Amino acid sequence: MMETPPEVRNRYPHLSGRALGWLRHLHRKAHTPDDWSEDGTPHEWWDRYSTEPTLSFARFDLSESSYALGIMADATPAWREVYAGILEQLVERHLTFWAAYDWLTQFGPDPRRGSYPQEWIDLFIPEHLVGNYDTPGWVANGVEPWGLQKDPIGADGNLFFKGWLNLTQSLHAYVSGEDRWGAPFEVAGVERSRFEWTQHRLVEHLVGQWSANPMGPHCENTKIWPYCLTAAGLGLMLYDGVFGDDQHQTYQGWLEHTKDTYYGVGRDGALEWVTLYYDPLVEHQQITAPAFALALAFYTAPQAGEFAEYLYRAAVRSMAWDDPKSPVLSGPDPRLLALGLATAREFGDDVTEARLRDVAESRFEPRHFGEGEFGFWFNLGENWPRGQLSALAMVAEVGSPGAWRGLFNRPNLEKFSAPTVEGVDYPALGIAQACNDSEAGTLLIHTYAGAPARSGERTGFRVTGLPDPSSVQVICGGESYPDWRIEGENSIAIDLEIGERALQIYTGYHGPAKGAKPGRIRRGQRLAQAGAAAARAAGSDPAGAVIAPRTSGIALPSAPLCACCSAASLSRPAAPI
Repeated sequence: MMETPPEVRNRYPHLSGRALGWLRHLHRKAHTPDDWSEDGTPHEWWDRYSTEPTLSFARFDLSESSYALGIMADATPAWREVYAGILEQLVERHLTFWAAYDWLTQFGPDPRRGSYPQEWIDLFIPEHLVGNYDTPGWVANGVEPWGLQKDPIGADGNLFFKGWLNLTQSLHAYVSGEDRWGAPFEVAGVERSRFEWTQHRLVEHLVGQWSANPMGPHCENTKIWPYCLTAAGLGLMLYDGVFGDDQHQTYQGWLEHTKDTYYGVGRDGALEWVTLYYDPLVEHQQITAPAFALALAFYTAPQAGEFAEYLYRAAVRSMAWDDPKSPVLSGPDPRLLALGLATAREFGDDVTEARLRDVAESRFEPRHFGEGEFGFWFNLGENWPRGQLSALAMVAEVGSPGAWRGLFNRPNLEKFSAPTVEGVDYPALGIAQACNDSEAGTLLIHTYAGAPARSGERTGFRVTGLPDPSSVQVICGGESYPDWRIEGENSIAIDLEIGERALQIYTGYHGPAKGAKPGRIRRGQRLAQAGAAAARAAGSDPAGAVIAPRTSGIALPSAPLCACCSAASLSRPAAPI
């Protein structure tokens, strides 16, 4: 267990003890082999239990777990390999039978239609169709007019599978600098079939379906969810940022087309209701109270910030979460509270954030455990932190205000041309800080013992992408550090003991060459490996700083540089489309 977090005493972004503990847990979770095939079962720590019946599938643990990883990677942009490795494992699992379990096993109408719990009926089922209508969460593969569709990506529906898959793949590309999913991969289909795709074909397919359906492609047969479409839009936005494409305009056009239909606004401008789903086959729009706008606001924030904040403020106001005189009320499912906390922090709503954080500290059961791990247990008496809910709660732990929007609106692609830490023996040696100050030409690294039992053991890592290794200086404890050597044309190797240590490496890197534009990842490219040539060509113009405070990990101490360095549902007939 990490008794005390590393003490980083400078003004640069770094990760807190909780963030480091969550990273340690995700690393073990992602790299522990388990069987997601038709013949196996995922490890019990993969959350296929939360928010039944709509999100109680293991793939949502994969996608929700990716968000904090993207923010943490922005907080330590000079060390990315650990996040890239976890994200790769998340994507690999998303291609399996258990990731598409609902589409591959739920055929035809739901046989449970006549015995749904009353709370499902109240929230999800049109009043005039009770007993003759499938609950959300039942995909009904095989029903007309589509028939049985074996491919979970190629299907007309299943938007919530392909949209989140592209988002997670785009996060992996953004962190790793590799077009890993531009190469063909196979996705599990019905009756043990397999279908070959690439991420680029997936995006073209998704955009084609979306363009052909102005109200949006559907998730389950026959339901169109603004919530899922908004998450899919995020994937397109980051895809564009990484690959230099222009696919996100599809989301933007959809939002403008549907805003007056999917959201109810009174004459006074107040939000009165939001749409859960729209079913064009029965011409029904299932609406709910403004509180649900919190879920939409979180995913909308990077894409339409002003509208997202409107949704957020309306949701918070409807529950009086921003009123210090009122108690913080929430339902039995903590998902909305976790999303509210993350979004309050994102928008810098200090009053609401403080109130929700106090409640979360008592209800979410934050706990350090094992060898340096951390998660939220939610008083469920389970063996592991509850995956989806912990992942959402961690977004508020790892991001400073604006970090979530910055990840998508200001993707840091300069990091691929900057000095980078590689070959870390993680989790034995952990990295709490790794960032380049391009004005000073310095790389700052703060290490700690990720596995305390191995403290004092010798280890090492490389720093790659150096303009001139022969001019490098390494400082630790205010003194020159001798245990390093040049290793290759653009890299050095540093030897050290496992433990807490603050290193300042004078690299001579002062940002990209003057006038250079941030490079996009070309299809088939490993941009991280192309960084060395760019580093050699880099000039001394400090304007292209690799690090910006907007992506701080948890805390930005004011000390100078150290010497070393679910509301009630409503229902109405469908609005005219």
